[in-house]
This record gives sequence, C-alpha cells and structure tokens, in this order.
Amino acid sequence: MVRGKLGALRLRVQLAEDRILPSKYYQPLIDLLVESVLCPPEGKEELTALDLLEEICSVDSRQDVATKLVKIFLGQGLVVPLLDYLNAGEASRTTDPNTLFRSNSLASKSMEQFMKVVGMPYLHDVLKAIINRIFEEKKYVELDPCKIELSRTRRISFKSSLSEARIQESSLEVLKGYLRDIVEAIVGSVERCPPTMRVSFKHLHKQVEKCFPGMENQDAKYVAISGFLFLRFFAPAILTPKLFSLREQHADTQTSRTLLLLAKAVQSIGNLGLQVGRGKEQWMEPLHPFILASVGQVKDFLDRLVDVEAENEGREKEPWAPFHPSATIKEGYLNKRRADGLHLVSRFTFKKRYFWLSNETLTYAKSPEWQVRTSIPVQRICAVERVDENAFQQPHMMQITTRDNGGQLLTMYIQCKNVNELNQWLSAVRKATISNEWMLPFCHPGTFRGNRWTCCLQTDRAVRGCSRTHSAVTLGDWSDPLDPDTEAQVIYRQLLLGRDKLREKCVELSRAAATGMEPGHGAPQDTRARSRPAAARLLEVLQDLECAHRAFEDQEQEEEEAAAAQPVPCP
Repeated sequence: MVRGKLGALRLRVQLAEDRILPSKYYQPLIDLLVESVLCPPEGKEELTALDLLEEICSVDSRQDVATKLVKIFLGQGLVVPLLDYLNAGEASRTTDPNTLFRSNSLASKSMEQFMKVVGMPYLHDVLKAIINRIFEEKKYVELDPCKIELSRTRRISFKSSLSEARIQESSLEVLKGYLRDIVEAIVGSVERCPPTMRVSFKHLHKQVEKCFPGMENQDAKYVAISGFLFLRFFAPAILTPKLFSLREQHADTQTSRTLLLLAKAVQSIGNLGLQVGRGKEQWMEPLHPFILASVGQVKDFLDRLVDVEAENEGREKEPWAPFHPSATIKEGYLNKRRADGLHLVSRFTFKKRYFWLSNETLTYAKSPEWQVRTSIPVQRICAVERVDENAFQQPHMMQITTRDNGGQLLTMYIQCKNVNELNQWLSAVRKATISNEWMLPFCHPGTFRGNRWTCCLQTDRAVRGCSRTHSAVTLGDWSDPLDPDTEAQVIYRQLLLGRDKLREKCVELSRAAATGMEPGHGAPQDTRARSRPAAARLLEVLQDLECAHRAFEDQEQEEEEAAAAQPVPCP
C-alpha cells in the first residue's frame, strides 16, 4: 500500500444553544414588530422597531434575521405588508434604479428568504425535471477555449477527436436545448406560482414604477422582480441544486460546469439582457442571441405574473404551511424492527421497508408500489431518539416511540444507511411532531433484552428512561414549520447583541429632544417624540425578556441540583 500525505481540513464550528420561553413572553416583541407595519409613522425620519432592528443587526446576521421576520409575519398573516414596508423604504433610499435591491439590505434578504420559504415547492415543480435530466445525461459542455479538454471528446464522438470549434458548436447546441426547456418551464408557470408571491411581486412592481417613472426607467419595474425571481431564486437553484433540495448529492465536476454555464445564462436573461456583451467572458457570446430573444418572453411572463385578481390579494392572510398536511415530506427505504417479540438480535430481525413521512402520518410498506401499508398517526409519536450502537451492534439507529389507543407505549427501531440519513430522518420526524402534546421527557437509548435495559441495566421494563429526550432539529431549512417562539427568540438575541447601540440611539434622541431638533435633520419635536418611544419600548421588552430568562435559568438550576441529590443506579 502506498501511503501518501493526506490533506488538512480546517473547520470552524459554532454551537448555539438557546432556551425558548413560553409564547406570552415574546408577545410584546412581536406586537412591536407588527406595529411597525400596520401603523407606520407619517414622517420619513421617524424610527420604528423594524428600522431599529435593521440598524443594529450586523450584515452577517441579516439573513438569519430576515428568515425569522418572514416566518413571524407569515404566522401573523402579514408577510405581504412586511415586504411592502421594507421594499418601500429600500426604494425611497435608492437613487439609481440599476442598484435597486442589489445590496444585502434587510429588504432584499427578506424577499430572498420569503421566496425560499413560500416558493420552494413551486421551484421544484418548475426545475426538478430538467435538473434531473442534466444530472442523468452527464453531457460534456464547454464554451471557454481555455477550459476545453480535447481528451473528453471521445464521449461526444467515437470516430475521431473533435476540434475545439466542433466542441464549442456541440456545447452550444446542448446549452441552448437545456436553456430552452428552462425558459419554457419558467414562463409557463404563472398559474402554479403561489398567490402570496404573485401579490408581493405586484406590490413591488407598483412601488418601483412609482419611485422611478418615465420612459428612461421603463425596465426598472421588470428588473426589480426578475432580480429576485431569476438572480436570487432560479439561477442559484440551477447552480447548486442540492442546496435547494432538488438533488440529494452535489453534482460532479463535469455536471457542475454545465450548471454553471446555464446559471450564467439564466442570470443574463433575468437582467433582461442589459449586461450582455459588457462582461469579460466573451466566450459566452454565442449564447447572446438566445438570451436577447428570451427577454420578450420574460417580460410577458412578469406582466402575467403580477396580473393578480383582486380576490387573490387576500390569500396571504390564510394560514400558511410549507406542505399540505398529507403531502410527503420525506421518503425512502429504511430497515425496521419492533421492540417486542424477538430476543435474538441479528441482521435478519430487521426488515427492509419503504417509509413515507407527512405531517399527518408515518407510513411504511414492503415497497413503494406495495398496496398494503401500515400508517402511524404523527400525533401519536411521543419520542424520536438515537439508539446506542451496542444495543443491536448496528450503527445509525433511531427509535420512534408511539402511544396506542390504550395509552401503551410502543417502540419501533429503525436503521439508516449512514449518519447523514439518520440526522435527516431525526430532523424530519421531529419537525412533524413539533406541536405534539405529551412528548416523553425521558427515554432509554438502549433496548430491553435479556430481562434488562442495555443502557442502564434496569430490570423493570416500565422504568422511566435514563436519558433526556431531545427536540433539536436541523434549522434553517425551507421546510421548517412555523415556530413563533423560536423565531422571536432569535430576534431577541440579535437585539440583545445590539443593545448598546440601541441605548446610544435613545440617548441621542433624548438629547435631540432637549434641543427640539432631530439629530442630523430639522425635524419638529412631535417627530422626535414618536421616534423615542420605539427605541425605549424595545429596551423595555429586552429587559423583561432578560429577566424571564434569568428566572427560568434559576428554576432549571434548582431542578438539576435536586435531581443530582437523588441516587442514580450504576450500570
């Protein structure tokens, strides 16, 4: 065996652990945020809680804050008014329409996250088929003469090596074919676009048209929408399908290059061809005629997209969920075994079954086509935990504990293919059960075998679990359920980090009040009077939440000390 020197990998890992309080403690904060949108100030210089939040949060945290804001307002049925408020402020501060929404402002990040949260099923409906075809066909595509590899031409022609020009010609035809399918899928998807997205784009269209009137700015209203829809949604999904759950694995090097070229072209189409010929990549020129010919289709698509009937504009107030309750949110083959019945543990005690998970049921059968299926109501699941490897001498194990009609606990053990699949299933089931009542606080990470638990060696099968259960999930995914308490906690933490800036703002406004002038402006005193309470009330909310956290910490510490004083059975 030839031993070579392995490469080094440097990781930066950050673990964040937070305590989520009951809903009543976050309500004052949510009320302040909602008030910013529903009762906006009359004067432009007046500050709201949302304005202050954007001022004090860092650029690095803006995406996370935007995601939580979008979800909070989705839960309130007010996401379109939120986006209107943020977009109006962004448009009023922008002097050049060419730079509109091109920064990482809270408005642009909120629109970007809004599309991911609300529009991901729509994205899958539009792009998944063509993305799958690109992965399966694995065609060699290259337009840049500096990157063409003549050795790969055998995959194109078995007769002889192809010239550089022939490779470019063949690649151009392949790219145009893919692009034609992508553009046709997008422009033909108006009716499938979520009504909430269409309404938000309609309002954005009107705002930009109002701020930038005149024939010289006639494309601004199109670019504002296509900048979000094409540049921040469709093009990134084409470039990295795995990040948008279009594929389970990243593309190989050859497919990645094809996706990159397609994403570049889609970006140019989204820019309405305004940047065509101005870049350094002149080798993209053969695609320019196709890009320019697609601009008219895109404009017509955007016109139809924002042509929403009046009755649809109220749909954003309907309850929102990323999936229909019965829609499958995860599926695949797993190995299962019930806890009761068998004492012999071997690989034959596990049966390969195909599982489907929705927000209503966890279902399994011998195969996807098998008609006889077993379904477990999600509301009966009361624990989803890992299993120690020594319990079955098998890795990547999880257990799902349910409660039957008689109140008896039943446990099903499941083996996944690898640790990634294990984490994905743990997170998916926990998300589906996040609102379940009577979840178990403790469980056994082992199994009951040989008249005792393998984890704590207790001989009583009904004894309380020896390990705490968990509710942790992989957050930040577009399919995360709405959880106002968790989302408000993130906003609170960001405000807490910027509390010094908030205090400085209060002092600044107080000093301005003494002189009768707004800092940096000539605003009258009534404007100042309405600006100061927003900052002051935010500080009061932060102080109340901080006191509540301390009280819960003290209570938890007392419970841990009391538990530590009790004897624990030795293994």
